[in-house]
Amino acid sequence: MLGFLSARQAGLDDPLRLRRAESTRRVLSLTLNPDRDVDRIHGNGINNIDIDAIEGRYMLSGGADGVIVIYDLENHSGKQQYTCSPVRTVGRSSRHVHKFSVETVQWYPYDTGMFVSSSFDKTMKVWDTETLKPAEIFEFEDNVYSHHLSPIARKHSLIAVGTKNPKIQLCDLKSGSRIHVLQGHRAEVLSVRWSPRYEYILATASADSKVNVWDVRRASGSLFTLDQHNGEKSKASSQTVNTAHNGRVNGLCYTTDGLYLLTTGTDDRMRLWNSATGENTLVNYGKVCNESRKQLQFTVSRGCSPEFVFVPCGSSVAVYALHTGELITMLRGHYNNVDCCEFHPDFQELYSGGKDGNLLAWVPVVRTADVEEMSNGENKGAANLPAVNPAFQDNWSSDED
Repeated sequence: MLGFLSARQAGLDDPLRLRRAESTRRVLSLTLNPDRDVDRIHGNGINNIDIDAIEGRYMLSGGADGVIVIYDLENHSGKQQYTCSPVRTVGRSSRHVHKFSVETVQWYPYDTGMFVSSSFDKTMKVWDTETLKPAEIFEFEDNVYSHHLSPIARKHSLIAVGTKNPKIQLCDLKSGSRIHVLQGHRAEVLSVRWSPRYEYILATASADSKVNVWDVRRASGSLFTLDQHNGEKSKASSQTVNTAHNGRVNGLCYTTDGLYLLTTGTDDRMRLWNSATGENTLVNYGKVCNESRKQLQFTVSRGCSPEFVFVPCGSSVAVYALHTGELITMLRGHYNNVDCCEFHPDFQELYSGGKDGNLLAWVPVVRTADVEEMSNGENKGAANLPAVNPAFQDNWSSDED
């Protein structure tokens, strides 16, 4: 690290190289934080979490008990050991609470004064954070599995909604009405995700084993359907045409730059796709245990080189190198299956929630010594630092994000 600092000070290195090096080191050293607890409020499992993109301070969680909790992640106590307490809760005593399991929660991308939740009670609610009352309620004929607001949209305010009905609903936040339907799936839509690169591009995953990519401005159907065989096997067998997985596809996640799309399925596979062409990059992640019948929330790191994928795998969170498929580590701490995880890019931290009702914080190990400092034989604290995989030591890039 001292070498990076010296090179930056001398003008030999781009500041971005130092930032990426430190971000990667922090991600590679993630461990369960012994000093930070997150108050347990949910009586049942936690299905979905979201950290606001404005301040990076507030976290939403939605549970199988229908409860929604807003946590403040900042340490206000000034002490090393502290608890992240809920600042607001939509509990069972509220007349506005969802009647059944909350499947997805999401902050409005531009303001923490509003968030959106969807539930198995066949509703999607747009909440005023200040009053904790719904400003708008969208009602559907079927259970809602997933919804998503675009993180970059300026020209539209559409919420994509996946339900038990194969048709994807597009709801306009401004008018409060459902304005469009996308048809192409043959079973329930388990996950929907807007591209972080192009505001009109939407990916949808279904129990029919398919992932469709749409331009919502077009009325003639999807742009393309992802094919795990890249068109080769489909010529011989019409039954395998354009399936992304050999089971239910229940997870979608774009990389931060929007160039790649990750999918997970109940065939215990995770696949990486070129989001522009729909080509399967054929990265082999091995067996990724996936028993969920509903949406699985997983996430990708930001600002690292290489980037990493955090995906629930049984009662653990598996960490993979994005482009090589190498399993880096397994984060173990939950007592039951993990259903969701969210990466905090400001501090390279990870939060995970599971069926045990616990929210866990995974944080980087505090740096105790530099390699340069240990060259004189002082190795105190070095045993506590995880060994860095040699494959990642010289991967830093000074290119722009």
